[in-house]
Amino acid sequence: MGVLDNLSNVFDCSSGHSKKLKKRKQLQIVEIKIKIDCEGCERRVRKSVEGMKGVTSVEVSPKQNKLTVIGYVVPEKVVARVAHRTGKKAELWPYVPYDVVDHPYAPGVYDKKAPAGYVRSAEDPQLSQLARASSTEVRYTTAFSDDNPTACAVM
Repeated sequence: MGVLDNLSNVFDCSSGHSKKLKKRKQLQIVEIKIKIDCEGCERRVRKSVEGMKGVTSVEVSPKQNKLTVIGYVVPEKVVARVAHRTGKKAELWPYVPYDVVDHPYAPGVYDKKAPAGYVRSAEDPQLSQLARASSTEVRYTTAFSDDNPTACAVM
């Protein structure tokens, strides 16, 4: 804030109490997973957030069952409003692109219902152990390796 803004706040005689400055919301992109069956559902989902304060743009992609809201909004409030106004189950977008995940076919990550090119986002510590092979696994895989000079002669 500039000097003039501070001076005008100090010498403001319009009210007896000092104003508390509101914290500005950040511009955010909120992606929501919601089931969209037909054009009527699409229109109802779009109208549920278009009138919301702070929303700058709304994009609905029925093929992916995805609603994208851009604006100065709180993600939890957007999800709650969509769920209340439409009567449908709404949740934050749980998927990430296929290339981002180390093991896309792990049991907790792979999801049949995910759109093409996406898998479920998972920061589960048990899934990270899939990346580390145990010593017994290493012994068995290197026993039949061409690079191992003491490998099995049967091969």
